[in-house]
Amino acid sequence: MGGAFLAAAVLARLGGRIGLPTIPLFILAGILLGPHTPGVVLLDDPHDLEMLSALGLVLLLFYLGLEFHLDDLKTGGRKMALAGGAYLALNVGAGLGFGFALGWGTSEALVLAGVLGISSSAIVTKVLVDLGRIGNPETRPILGIIVVEDVFLALYLAALQPILSGADSLGAAVLDGGKAFGFLLLLALLARFGTKVIGKLFDTKDDELLVISFLGAAVFVAGVSEWFGVADAIGAFMVGLMLGSTSSGDRILKLVHPLRDAFGAIFFFAFGLSINPGDLPSVVWPVLAAVAVTVAMNVFAGMVSARIYSFGPQATANISTTLLARGEFALILATMAAAAGLDERLSPFIAGYVLLLAVLSPLAAGRSHWLARILPGGRTRDREADKEAVPV
Repeated sequence: MGGAFLAAAVLARLGGRIGLPTIPLFILAGILLGPHTPGVVLLDDPHDLEMLSALGLVLLLFYLGLEFHLDDLKTGGRKMALAGGAYLALNVGAGLGFGFALGWGTSEALVLAGVLGISSSAIVTKVLVDLGRIGNPETRPILGIIVVEDVFLALYLAALQPILSGADSLGAAVLDGGKAFGFLLLLALLARFGTKVIGKLFDTKDDELLVISFLGAAVFVAGVSEWFGVADAIGAFMVGLMLGSTSSGDRILKLVHPLRDAFGAIFFFAFGLSINPGDLPSVVWPVLAAVAVTVAMNVFAGMVSARIYSFGPQATANISTTLLARGEFALILATMAAAAGLDERLSPFIAGYVLLLAVLSPLAAGRSHWLARILPGGRTRDREADKEAVPV
């Protein structure tokens, strides 16, 4: 564990000197020091970091919930649903079409629909924090789309599980989906109506007690969420949503920051450990094609979302590039596909696809102004800015 932290820190510092984002460097550290690469091997079994990695994801989504205030849901719920629905329809639909075009099978196509269609909440959160865009106007729609995706994620996993396991019981699938949706609804009601009571429970001037309390709540609810068939990180997000609206919200946001950074690094490092570079050449062309489809659909979906919110070219570019990353959900699907005995090409495909977008997304988000220039209205804005810069 100590080696993982140090390796991630060293590579991140070296990359920072030349302007590279930290996320792909954390992943690269995991690849270089994992069991699939010659040289020093920190861990023979990537599962040794499984709990710490899960904690990193929980804290990343908990932090995201703290930043996403309930007032944003109350005032922009309709627009959020429209933007999130449009994003899902375009990206999941394109992923399903791509899966059938590959010809690997129907179950494989359904897996690929989820892999290509759902953004990485962890990477998106990290990109927003690293680029200092948490307070930007377009960040709220981005977080709103992630919320819609997370709700869809829970229902999609519940529906996909019986298909991959070969179950033909529609009743069992409906029961699993209903259980997951019911638990999400309960958490949403608590976030909406239980804020005052929750605020009193967490009201303490002692930072030590506050850290123990919010960390325990986030991890506990994450575990219960998993038992109900909801992704653990979504439960943590809902806890963050509740606590962010309490009187202790600002203090919690400050106190969780170093925990989020430390264990978030372990999450990305552990992802790198699971990647076998030797498997990637066999799927390089499908991976490149999938990345091209994802980039195109994200730009289109970003334009649709920006139209809903009446944003300009720069905000459109920020939405398109920030939501580009794919990550933890794709890895969950890869694990499910392997357990179900699906096409063995799926695992290296998903690993290569996620790794490439994990590198591309932070780089693209940091240079989104390049995309803004070629979007409709982008050059007009540039010319106006040039005129304003000319001294009179």
